[in-house]
Amino acid sequence: MDANEMESQQQKAAGEDDFPLTSTAGLNKFTLLCALLASTNSILLGYDIGVMSGAVLFIKENLKITSVQVEILVGSLNVLSLVGSLASGKTSDYIGRRYTIVLAAATFLVGALLMGFAPSFPLLLAGRIVAGIGVGYSLMIAPLYTAEISPAMKRGFLTSLPEVFIVSGILLGYIVNFSLSGLPQNLNWRLMLGLAAVPAIAIGIGVTAMPESPRWLVMKGRTHEAKRVLIKVSDTVQEAEFRLSEITKAAAMDLGEATSSNHSDWRGQGVWKELLLNPSKPVCRIIIAAIGINFFMQASGNDAVIYYCPEVFKDAGIQDKRQLFGVNVIMGVAKATFVLISAVYLDRFGRRPLLLLGSIGMAVSLAVLGMGSKFLQHSETKPLWAIIVCIIAVCADVSFFSIGLGPITWVYSSEIFPLRLRAQGTGLAISVNRLVSGVMSMTFLTISEKITFGGMFFVLSGIMVVATLFFYFFLPETKNKSLEEVWALFEDKDTTDDDQRGMQMREM
Repeated sequence: MDANEMESQQQKAAGEDDFPLTSTAGLNKFTLLCALLASTNSILLGYDIGVMSGAVLFIKENLKITSVQVEILVGSLNVLSLVGSLASGKTSDYIGRRYTIVLAAATFLVGALLMGFAPSFPLLLAGRIVAGIGVGYSLMIAPLYTAEISPAMKRGFLTSLPEVFIVSGILLGYIVNFSLSGLPQNLNWRLMLGLAAVPAIAIGIGVTAMPESPRWLVMKGRTHEAKRVLIKVSDTVQEAEFRLSEITKAAAMDLGEATSSNHSDWRGQGVWKELLLNPSKPVCRIIIAAIGINFFMQASGNDAVIYYCPEVFKDAGIQDKRQLFGVNVIMGVAKATFVLISAVYLDRFGRRPLLLLGSIGMAVSLAVLGMGSKFLQHSETKPLWAIIVCIIAVCADVSFFSIGLGPITWVYSSEIFPLRLRAQGTGLAISVNRLVSGVMSMTFLTISEKITFGGMFFVLSGIMVVATLFFYFFLPETKNKSLEEVWALFEDKDTTDDDQRGMQMREM
């Protein structure tokens, strides 16, 4: 081992020793602040999911719309968010991660105001469409930005923060539903939806304190600026220099020698061709993993269950709206509690164990919920114990989702693509996420009317069994690896043996 390699080893050790695996002690405060500000963008989707589950009951009565129109209204945001997700990759490669966060918040702000002041169903739908594009941008850019500024040892915790904010937004939406449900019917749902403008404005202001992603700056050839940012988000200058060295080497290899001398002209060109038309074997494996986890996140029916939970329990025998919203609050508290637990322990236990635990738990919970719903469907008395079993099963389902698929989908999607493909690859994966979410939201009630809620929950349970098998066979563990090292997990084994031995020597 020559002197340069020994120095690199010492620099890496200096950086990693300051980042314990089991706690947030020693976590760089500026890094945490940036991750929190970026992740706050995700509260917009969470608030919409939570508040819409209650607001739709009043919208249906006030605007006299049908169940099909309700499904279109609810699902339109998710379907249109795939437009934002697809566009966000190219946009963030062109204007940067930081300004893409501002664009996401501004777009959602316009949509929230349109929804709040909408006098009719068509204008309300227009507001949902605009807000959906903003949601698509925010879902891609928040975990991507956070992953690119985070050290390897804390990336799992920091990149799971968007899910923490989504869940916080859901809980906030439930509380707003409960608080405003007593207002006149033509006013309460407008306030519920219009209040989403408040966090959008706060996010736009907060972004002024955030630096640009150092990896994006390196791709643009702005290495000196990247170094200044890395010094701020690292505990030592030595750690910042080591991280900069790793990033610049990866950028040179990723962008190719032909462009490495003129990175400022790179605008993300050629990425879609490499992703979809001529992908290498490692890229194929990454795409399968990223699209697969995003597909199963929404095929699990989690968003639909949350959107239509009041409808499910209304069918089960709970008729009072405040009681329905009370069940939502209980579910939101359970969801928030377990997503925090997952975020704290994600870097200790790794992605795979928590993901498998969550998917198995969801399969069991949905099966129990299906049995409870079937029992209540054929029961004339609607016994209280059966309703309680269903409530517990729903809370268990969303809790296991918050342990596994909820936070880990964002973490995994943002960390497995190589630097040049990361923004647009993550955008592609999340667009699949939003498409499936929209399809589930727009068909959940219709399918449930055909096969009953109980039958629908049995189908979702079966999907989670398939998901568990997919995660086990196709998703390698990425815990404690830098973004530049994750690529090796998806390469052909015979071509990475030497690299792995080199990594092991560095870690000795």
